[in-house]
Amino acid sequence: MNKGVAVADSSFDVVSKVDRQEVDNALHQAAKELSTRFDFRNTGASIDWSGEEAITLTADTEERLLAALEVFKEKLIRRDISLKAFDAGEPAQSGKIYKLTGTLVQGITTENAKKISKKIRDEGPKGVKAQIQGDELRVSSKKRDDLQAIISLLKGEDFGIALQFVNYR
Repeated sequence: MNKGVAVADSSFDVVSKVDRQEVDNALHQAAKELSTRFDFRNTGASIDWSGEEAITLTADTEERLLAALEVFKEKLIRRDISLKAFDAGEPAQSGKIYKLTGTLVQGITTENAKKISKKIRDEGPKGVKAQIQGDELRVSSKKRDDLQAIISLLKGEDFGIALQFVNYR
């Protein structure tokens, strides 16, 4: 009794993850630039980790604080880290110092996962399935070409978070 072998679905995972080591490298490069650049001298400009996912920037003036933030963003871009992966807060004055705390955005929220899977259902090829699995999304189909089409579709859309496509099989 040999039954026909079902063709295994191909799949990939949609995730939103940040390589913390690369962010750390970008932070150290930014800190070094802030300590050596002439226009940041005597402005108290600094950048540091504050916890696992948070980064705090400080400076004497709001202008210098925003300039320091730009330096950090530039370093992130150079290391291929999407700016969507860093949620910069608003500058706040604390005594004589201006502070800004930003957080790393990781994982796909249930709300975003629903938006992404709706997009796949509405505009993707028929027969493509999307399953929410924790903070990621598994997309599967019998046809690999359909998966390529889905990746293109999602890359062309802005969900407000950095998306990566992993475990393609």
